[in-house]
Amino acid sequence: MKPRLNPRDAAPEAMNVMAQLHAYVRECGLEHILLELVKLRASQINGCAWCMDMHTKELRAAGESEQRLYLLSAWRECPFYSERERAALAWTEALTVLNHGGVPDAVYATASEQFSEEELVNLTLAIVAINGANRINIAFRTVPGDYKVRRVTE
Repeated sequence: MKPRLNPRDAAPEAMNVMAQLHAYVRECGLEHILLELVKLRASQINGCAWCMDMHTKELRAAGESEQRLYLLSAWRECPFYSERERAALAWTEALTVLNHGGVPDAVYATASEQFSEEELVNLTLAIVAINGANRINIAFRTVPGDYKVRRVTE
């Protein structure tokens, strides 16, 4: 696959704004593993190879198990995701694949049981950010494979 253009070179100010959103999400107080699982799941749904490469590497560096990485797309059938993670993953899927009915009340109710109002807004911003990154990388055909983990946090 050949990239179409480098968005950071073409529109550095715009990409800096996007980077600021990602920086906010990184520091918003939600658990690193939870955020990375959400980012990976949205990237799987959207088919963003660059982001899947990045977030699997981030999760491995943070000590995530191979089993949870491999089975993330089938999280509903697996017993090794916490209730908080399940609520976040359901929220992620509902927001990533918006349909004409919007976000189901049951998904919101479950998410609001696991997250404070502020956390739910921050989780939503994380989903907005990763969906934006997915669309940018897919549109301009960012080639996966060269992402390097910069820091390990937990």
